[in-house]
Amino acid sequence: MSEDTIKAKFEDAVQRASNLPNQPPEILLEMYGLYKQALVGDVTGKRPGRVKIKARYKYDAWASRKGMSQEDAMKTYIKLIQKLEST
Repeated sequence: MSEDTIKAKFEDAVQRASNLPNQPPEILLEMYGLYKQALVGDVTGKRPGRVKIKARYKYDAWASRKGMSQEDAMKTYIKLIQKLEST
């Protein structure tokens, strides 16, 4: 699969994700971590402090994908959205 094809499928999956029914927080965090890894690559910056709980969870979700290639993150995101659509 070419890089352009993967990017197109990823962008399509991002659009379809907005049509999914409400998801539990752990799924939303998984989606966020994959999305950020796909677009930016490895996490940057310092981990937010304990007071910023939501930002800290998001940072941790992204950091959990450290080392994953952007292409693999896109593929995994696409598969996750397909799985959520079929359930």
